[in-house]
Amino acid sequence: MTFKAQIATWALGLTLALLGLAATPQTAGAQQALSADEAKSIAEEAAIYGLPMVMNYSVMYQFAIDTNSSQYKAPFNQISSMASLASPKDTAIVTPNSDTIYSFVWMDLRAEPLVVCVPEIEKSRYYSVQLINLYTYNFDYIGSRTTGNGAGCYVIAGPHWSEDTPNGIDKVIRSSTEFGFAIYRTQVFGPSDLDKAKNVQAGYTVSTLSTHTKTAAPTAAPAVDWMKFDNETAKKDPLSYLAFILQFAPAIGEAEAEQPLRDKFARIGIEAGKPYPSIGLPDDVKSAIAEGLKAGAQKTETKKENVGRVVNGWQISQGLFGDRAMLKDDYLTRAAAALVGLYGNDTAEAFYPLTRKDANGTDLDGSKSDYTLTFPAGELPPVNAFWSVTMYDGKTQLLIENSIDRYLVNSPMLPDLQKNEDGSLTLYIQKEEPTDAKAKANWLPAPDGPIYMVMRLYWPAKAALDGDWQPPGIAPAN
Repeated sequence: MTFKAQIATWALGLTLALLGLAATPQTAGAQQALSADEAKSIAEEAAIYGLPMVMNYSVMYQFAIDTNSSQYKAPFNQISSMASLASPKDTAIVTPNSDTIYSFVWMDLRAEPLVVCVPEIEKSRYYSVQLINLYTYNFDYIGSRTTGNGAGCYVIAGPHWSEDTPNGIDKVIRSSTEFGFAIYRTQVFGPSDLDKAKNVQAGYTVSTLSTHTKTAAPTAAPAVDWMKFDNETAKKDPLSYLAFILQFAPAIGEAEAEQPLRDKFARIGIEAGKPYPSIGLPDDVKSAIAEGLKAGAQKTETKKENVGRVVNGWQISQGLFGDRAMLKDDYLTRAAAALVGLYGNDTAEAFYPLTRKDANGTDLDGSKSDYTLTFPAGELPPVNAFWSVTMYDGKTQLLIENSIDRYLVNSPMLPDLQKNEDGSLTLYIQKEEPTDAKAKANWLPAPDGPIYMVMRLYWPAKAALDGDWQPPGIAPAN
């Protein structure tokens, strides 16, 4: 967990736009050293590698740089908290959850580290601070699962900082990129609990290390001439974004293994911090690059549709999100994960069955059918924290407007839901409000068209991770 809904389709539109790039004078060396076939292959890799990073940059630009953006939150190194649960008005992040309230910090770690402090939080309330670098790897977590609900302060350091752990700091967490993103999720038990959850948010603090330790601040990092992000520019000149981003993601430390890939990208003019293309490219090579980008986009879409395994119509993927060590530089999985839902959690933090189909493999469509989802008695999703089932528009993967402002059903709502006589629980999935009392209580409003649903298990129990528990299939009501 961002970018307007159109950004999710960036990979598909990216290649045709490259055909319109102006030709630059070619060099004899580039012409001799690079064949069209090689250029196509490299461009395919670049499309796959760069997609999540460009999507991530679009979020950073909207949240922390463009003060005129409708999604602007706060400047770098300042925390911004949302006082309400996600709604259809929130369009920056696809497949947002509406179980928790969010806080955000875009971190500039160039001059010095940040210190992130959290208050003591009641043990019954789940919270997490997901730390994401420019590659979109989850490089660490602070929260209920990893550090507990006690108070603590944590240093978030960039790739060039190597000092000792300061006094009073519980842990030093290192980012391999100079900018990073912290997403705070604070559980809300229901509308009446919102004020208490907001009080928890108010206890989150962020400061530079020098401010925290009351020492002299280091020399400020140089100002950045940010590359403006908008859809049209991204379509016309997408590889310029990748080259721009790479200057803040040095191939050192854990990223050192990327250097051969960076050298390969340089052969088609993608070099960190340099205008794209950084070398002259003949027309046949430019055409081959466009073909390679298209192939990479198509491969990513195919991977997205086939990640994991299908159980009762639900697509279940483990290992789709994580750190570099877990993903093992599998850039295709990283790209597909971004299209599934940017900023997804590690499987150990949250487990995400998702579906567009019923138990028979037929596409879900609220304009054609009503549906039911029944959890047998004693077989609700097994979690250490809580679970939810969220409805999205199948076209945009955004929350949908409905008459009761209900976008999900989750475990904190169980006291208000009505079980069947055998102890099972049935959710009624349809666009029109039911007239039956039980169905009305258990109604999950659907769009008037394609449906996309995500089940979230926060801090999933072993039975979910091992596959001993499986999500039940969705059935047509008629």
